[in-house]
Amino acid sequence: MSSNSFSRRKFLGASLLTSAGLSLIPGLSFASAPTPLFQSAHERVRLGFIGVGRQAMGLLNNFMRIPGVEAVAAADVYAIKRERFALRVQKNMSEAGKTYVAPKLYEDYRELLENPDVDAVVIASPDHWHAIMAIDACRAKKDIYLEKPLTFTIKEGQELVKAVRENGIVLAVGSMQRAAVNFQTAAMHVQRGKLGKISQVLVHVGDNPHPKPYDLAEEPIPAGLNWEKWLGPIPSLHFNDLLNPGISLNPEKNEAAWGAWRWYRETGGGLMTDWGAHMIDIAQWGLSMDRNGPVEVIPASGDQPLTYRYANGVEMLITKFDEGRQGVKFLGENGWIKVSRGNYDTSIEELQIGKEPENFSFGAHHVDFIDCIRKRKDPIVPVEVGHSTCTACTIGNIAHELGRPLKWDPIAQVFSDSEANKKLHYTYQRGLSL
Repeated sequence: MSSNSFSRRKFLGASLLTSAGLSLIPGLSFASAPTPLFQSAHERVRLGFIGVGRQAMGLLNNFMRIPGVEAVAAADVYAIKRERFALRVQKNMSEAGKTYVAPKLYEDYRELLENPDVDAVVIASPDHWHAIMAIDACRAKKDIYLEKPLTFTIKEGQELVKAVRENGIVLAVGSMQRAAVNFQTAAMHVQRGKLGKISQVLVHVGDNPHPKPYDLAEEPIPAGLNWEKWLGPIPSLHFNDLLNPGISLNPEKNEAAWGAWRWYRETGGGLMTDWGAHMIDIAQWGLSMDRNGPVEVIPASGDQPLTYRYANGVEMLITKFDEGRQGVKFLGENGWIKVSRGNYDTSIEELQIGKEPENFSFGAHHVDFIDCIRKRKDPIVPVEVGHSTCTACTIGNIAHELGRPLKWDPIAQVFSDSEANKKLHYTYQRGLSL
């Protein structure tokens, strides 16, 4: 951690004991502040988990720490991951001194959605399943915590926004950086004009950000994995263990890496959507471009990085800067602010914040979702914001794939280029539809 890191103690003090950190951002109300983790339990919120791989295990631990929250069901196409989920629930309940009640386990997520004991779902499946599962959950009247990126295609995002609003659903996007004080502070100062007029925003999502064609070798499908259901709407691909990393329970061995589906064009959006869903999200937040977006995207060429242009003239460059960690740097006429996980720095002394070299927690983001279920209000990152962020990431991939600049209408959500518009969606397989 750099000398400009700030402490977990300061994060918890600012975001859990007061509402100031959240309420200062324009468009974010005092009611959006997270509920303290140590509050008395309110009414129960019973969660069902859809997709219980590596990411879901972390989410499970965070949600089960919140008073009144129970994990009552799980669905996954891999039997051993369902079994692991039940063991984790048992362990968490035992450590909390609670009587263990075994969760209901399903291979087909639609059976979980039919369970009347499930109030809300946590969806942490591969990206190509996000939209179908979330729209089905809307129709089943289940509130939703949906991992980022929101959807696999832009058309899916448009349909999900409709489904959430038509069914009165609370949907929170897993863009948890918005619940962290350093990212909140950076966005607040930029929105309030502390840097003066912004000329550029540098966004680093990682090296080689765009997805590549699927090139993994074929391997045998392991016992207990329903590969056809894993593929779902996408065209057929042969199995490779890197897509759905294996685990064991005795001895316990968890995933050695994140599922590699995120790096391939057929199954994910590469670093553009995997980390862009976090960092482009913060950039657009600071620029007050939530529910909006760029008007042009220009693919990388030579020394010129992938570049977005907004109607107000601001440019967003997808490029490495300074120390090279994933992050965002706002450049204005008065100075700069840069922010990344656990770090914040600025050229303007009066805009500095604490510098203790400690980590901080994203748990407030999950608390906010539960609080919003109970109060029936929008969370820190509602569906429209998740969609505008995901769209910005995806049009960058489309421009790269086509190899030419593209004009984009962020309100109508269409390109001026007919070939590019064909990439707003794809034809689903196996009889699936939105």
